[in-house]
Amino acid sequence: MSEKKPFITLEQAKEIAAAYPTPFHIYDEAGIRRTARALNRAFAWNKGFREYFAVKATPNPFILSILREEGCGVDCSSDTELMLSRACGFHGEEIMFSSNETEAGEFALAHSLGGIINLDDYTLIEAMEEGCGGVPELVSCRFNPGGEFAIGNRIMDQPKDAKYGMTRAQLTQAYRTLMQKGARHFGLHAFLASNTLTNAYYPMLARILFETAVELHRETGAHIALINLSGGVGIAYRPEDTENDIAAIGEGVRKAYEEVLVPAGMGDVRICTELGRFMLGPNGALVTTARHEKHTYKEYIGVDACACNLMRPAMYGAYHHITVLGKENAPCDHVYDVVGSLCENNDKFAIDRRLPKIDRGDLLYIHDTGAHGFSMGYNYNGKLRSAEILLQEDGSAKLIRRAETPKDYFATFDFTDFKF
Repeated sequence: MSEKKPFITLEQAKEIAAAYPTPFHIYDEAGIRRTARALNRAFAWNKGFREYFAVKATPNPFILSILREEGCGVDCSSDTELMLSRACGFHGEEIMFSSNETEAGEFALAHSLGGIINLDDYTLIEAMEEGCGGVPELVSCRFNPGGEFAIGNRIMDQPKDAKYGMTRAQLTQAYRTLMQKGARHFGLHAFLASNTLTNAYYPMLARILFETAVELHRETGAHIALINLSGGVGIAYRPEDTENDIAAIGEGVRKAYEEVLVPAGMGDVRICTELGRFMLGPNGALVTTARHEKHTYKEYIGVDACACNLMRPAMYGAYHHITVLGKENAPCDHVYDVVGSLCENNDKFAIDRRLPKIDRGDLLYIHDTGAHGFSMGYNYNGKLRSAEILLQEDGSAKLIRRAETPKDYFATFDFTDFKF
């Protein structure tokens, strides 16, 4: 069981909301640092280990700077994410560029920053050559083994349906071609399942990649310098979920490393991770105010946030736990749909959720929005994206992104032919 406890109190939330009106996303600096340090400890056995935080999860320079102070790199998927990372001081092999359907110009920017290119497809070699002015000495390749990925009798995901990565035969072809064109060192990457709640996932993925790396080395003679386990280690969104134990996960990967890579003479391989959700998810929340109640065939609580602030429930049917601040110990004896104001019926943060009695003006704390929360925001219905706040280690609140205004919404229009 996981304890779903807010990292701010009602009094703190009220004080912050007085300066920065709800809705807002808030992040816990102390929690972020604790998580980063726990991950680094779990993989300290591997010389050169690095977490490449997925920028897409939480693209805010203040968050990225905290992670850089904790020794993390960044995983980027676009030129703008590369620009943001550059502005935060990331450079060289602190940057992993894992893109798909990529143009030469994006490869050029990644290469100019000294980043590691994680190649999604064999056919992109030509674009990479064009953008980089040749093939870099270190290139990583993304592997998709196809089929179904299962742990025991449980199917975790369907790699065969994913658009990412190369087949096993294409990997060998890519390594040989890249070696002919000047590559001297290689990486191997795969992402087989999302948000797993089992300590067995990473060790099992690692074993697959380690065995594949040994085969590739024997087939091609390539020096494999790094293996990127990507993301997929999940978080406990529901109170009844059991949290992953990152120390046990790191130990499981170490065991596979010692059993597969070391006997093959490949004990110099660096391990990398891309744990955006694990790193930030529980260390962020969306705070919103209850402003309306509706009594029809169901009981509704309308809040000032909507799916534009957090689209995961609308997009995936994802569960996010809700705490009514100040009523943490009150009985959950009411059943509500908690909804936003979009003209879409899927704009719901909770459906038939048992909660304490909610009154207008109550502050609701929506848990686990620190990754893929704000970053997936949008402007449908003319809604404006919310502010982002950092709860600093000393307990003070810092505005790290202001809320959008109507001026921001209209900024990309050319109003020459319009008179208002």
